[in-house]
Amino acid sequence: MPEPQTGHDRGTADPDRNTALAAALDRLSLEGAIFFRSEFTECWAYRSLTPEGMAETLHPGARRLIIFHIVAAGRCWVSPHGGERRWADRGDVIVLPYGDQHEMGGLQEAEVVPIETLFEPPPWDSLPIVRHGEGGDRTDIVCGYLHSGDPLFDPGLRAFPPVFVVRPPEGPMAQWVRSSIDYAVAVSENSLPTGSIPTQLPELLLVEAVRLHLASAPAADNGWIAAIRDPVLAPALAQLHAHPGHKWTVAELASSAAVSRSLLDERFRKVLGRSPIRYLTDWRMHLATGLLATTDHGVAVIARRVGYDAEEAFSRAFKRATGSSPGTWRAAKTAVAREL
Repeated sequence: MPEPQTGHDRGTADPDRNTALAAALDRLSLEGAIFFRSEFTECWAYRSLTPEGMAETLHPGARRLIIFHIVAAGRCWVSPHGGERRWADRGDVIVLPYGDQHEMGGLQEAEVVPIETLFEPPPWDSLPIVRHGEGGDRTDIVCGYLHSGDPLFDPGLRAFPPVFVVRPPEGPMAQWVRSSIDYAVAVSENSLPTGSIPTQLPELLLVEAVRLHLASAPAADNGWIAAIRDPVLAPALAQLHAHPGHKWTVAELASSAAVSRSLLDERFRKVLGRSPIRYLTDWRMHLATGLLATTDHGVAVIARRVGYDAEEAFSRAFKRATGSSPGTWRAAKTAVAREL
């Protein structure tokens, strides 16, 4: 099994530079809770409920939920059902913005079991603790959910990858996350009523995780939030986000939005400050940094994943965007992570 990569795509970003994004996130309407703590020991792996099953179990009436996991100790991988594995370490926050069915596991291969077989069904009088594994090295995870009707979390738009991993930079944010973990663990260990958990805790944590993830997204500080609500741009962005590896033309994108090429190009430049194809390139680089930081994929595989047939062409585009080759960028992120 390849040695899992450490280091993440949002470890050193400045979350305060995106004033429009910050204002939009501050206005988000969210509701949810931390719902259980898990103690896994090697070897272990599980499969989550479907989005519909998760919503029905945790928040009846919701179509789907935003799921997040905080790694309190150890290391684990997460994979959208049928997707690539992304690795997370102690202090990292894993976000599944559309509540997609997913699998999680540890360092060693293990049989994947359905999560619903590991705990009693709700309602719960106190925060449940899930214990599973074969008694080896332990990984502790605090899990939570939120519900939001905001377009930012619309699965039809897919403004985010199915899963992303955030490492809060050292400082107040990282300390706050650790304090949140300690509090959730204390609640579960003392069997406090679930109603005693402040609902603002998961809300604040998710907002900060999203803020860090989007800090280097294309035009995050220049109209990105407005763009996903724009009747012309939203359909085109949905296509780009859902199929970033496709060889898009402006004509195809304009057709998806049922507008002319000139109007689409004008809207991209006015709201996002760049042409449609330039936005696509920037979005591909945004996705590539995440894949380099949290997967074991080689550069050639990532190049194809984000739409480049030739590794050399991808490397040139990546260096133009970041100032470093993919290999150098990954090595630097890994070195920083090992120092933390």
